[in-house]
Amino acid sequence: MLVVFVSLLLARPSWSLPAQASPSSHENVPASDPPARVARISQLKGKVSFLRAGVDQWSEAALNFPATTGDRIYTDNGARAELEVGPYTIRLWEKTDVTITNLNDQILQLGLEQGKLRVSVSQLPSGNTVEVDTPNGALTLLAAGRYRVDSDAAHNRTVVSVSSGSLEVTGERVSQTVQTGQAVEVTGQDPIQVNSVTMPALDDFDIWSEERDQRLASSTSAKYVSPSTPGYEDLDAYGHWSVVAEYGPIWYPVVPAGWVPYRFGHWVWIDPWGWTWVEDEPWGFCPFHYGRWVFIGAAWGWLPGPFVATPVYAPALVAFLGGPHLSVGIGVGLVGWFPLGPGEPYFPWYHHSGRYLNEVNITNIRNVTNITNITNVTNINNVHYAYRTIATTAVPRGVLSSGQPVAHQVVRVSARQLAEAEITPHPTVNPTKRASVPGRPLPPPSVRSQHLVAANRTSQVGGRPAPAGNRQAPPVVTRNMPPEGTATRTVPPPPSGRTQSSSQERGSSPRAIPPRLITRAAPPPPTVPFEQRRPAMSEHPGRPLEPPQLEDLRVGRPVSPMHDREFPPHVAPVIPERRAPAPPRPRLSQGKPR
Repeated sequence: MLVVFVSLLLARPSWSLPAQASPSSHENVPASDPPARVARISQLKGKVSFLRAGVDQWSEAALNFPATTGDRIYTDNGARAELEVGPYTIRLWEKTDVTITNLNDQILQLGLEQGKLRVSVSQLPSGNTVEVDTPNGALTLLAAGRYRVDSDAAHNRTVVSVSSGSLEVTGERVSQTVQTGQAVEVTGQDPIQVNSVTMPALDDFDIWSEERDQRLASSTSAKYVSPSTPGYEDLDAYGHWSVVAEYGPIWYPVVPAGWVPYRFGHWVWIDPWGWTWVEDEPWGFCPFHYGRWVFIGAAWGWLPGPFVATPVYAPALVAFLGGPHLSVGIGVGLVGWFPLGPGEPYFPWYHHSGRYLNEVNITNIRNVTNITNITNVTNINNVHYAYRTIATTAVPRGVLSSGQPVAHQVVRVSARQLAEAEITPHPTVNPTKRASVPGRPLPPPSVRSQHLVAANRTSQVGGRPAPAGNRQAPPVVTRNMPPEGTATRTVPPPPSGRTQSSSQERGSSPRAIPPRLITRAAPPPPTVPFEQRRPAMSEHPGRPLEPPQLEDLRVGRPVSPMHDREFPPHVAPVIPERRAPAPPRPRLSQGKPR
């Protein structure tokens, strides 16, 4: 690969901010920003299966894979897993089945079908809710602390223990608080029974979880990185911190010669963000979704964002290159990208509001004050990108579409090509199904379908309003609404006319009556299946569908056109993806049947 080294100025880049309309908002489209939080798969041991929301295929779970609303994880015999979500850490022991029912800026809602689950809450921000739904009751965590939930579906019982903190158990006509040092057994459903039990003795699951908590609490990197940034603790063992006068604290990883950010990993497709980078290194989560990279001397270092309560997750802090100048041979188009440097603006390629555009930049750039009017940037040529010529990675388009590893398929491009290539809003490449899952396909484990039962009315829970959804509470279909205070069956409408179990649980153990999880907060509507979303993206490849378009698919309407104005604009008209021809219809015999 041709790598051109140029001298770098350590001064922060500057760019003009003309006062005009936001390049990424549309007055007639309601803002529905992606969540600022995502769940990072931070620890895996043994066979762990993962089911992406809307993708009818179980696969291997993968380290550093971002998980979000609707995703499901199952740990097999002897397996364990850990998820990090801002100030929350979720740990699964063997034979545990957990779904991320809802994850946004205000709520973390988990569905525990069976198994052993521990949740550590380092802080519970005001207005935030953490809820664990089980077959025997909804558990709302009321304070920072350490909690354990053991759900035994076979015996219709759930044991809840509180090492520190407090939680509320909610079910039909039942609400009971459990405090530090207490444990209860919850049984039944209609109604539930809550009985005090002796606090269970510590076992291997507790010991492992406590060790992981201590690792977080004693991390050196916690002095430099916002504690709500997933993965900061992994930086301790793989690099060192140094204070640079121009930038402040910078983390330098131990990497081989020739290492470049955003080259040693692969791209995956995760809605609502679309193209998302997954780095190979075990430490490779927070430095690729938060902050900025900086090249000083002959080494790459990571510059974290400022200390904020909720740093805004980004799928990849890069700028893309494309156009006719970035190609090899006739008709062999490439996709290129490079890491953003300190102070350089990030322009998302997915639906967002002007407020989100500011937040995702401000919370990921430390000591930069000229970013506050980023929504007024109208000329991308005013932005000087420091690493465009020394750190661009280019690959054939098919490497993205199929989620292939990047490093061994990098194509050499000249310095002139890099200088003449156009900055594009995103690659005009649609994903295959393979690019939507974290690992190789697996047969479905013996898990059961999750049906939801609200503890009370979805509009009023325990005498106070239910927690809001992702800025706009999603509608929930409620059937046979009984009087206030009784259980209601809240089952989101299944996509494509199929039941929840048929679309995700093929091969599951048959049951005459599907088990139910008792919920307190209303769950969001189901994820639109990948098979429905993918054809709808053919008119504008590589761009995630906007919320109104997803709603069109959800209710069976024709998909409306996109409204967002992308920035930077495409340098040439977007060519719609060629749709596969429909198979020929069989001819009907005109003769008499034999």
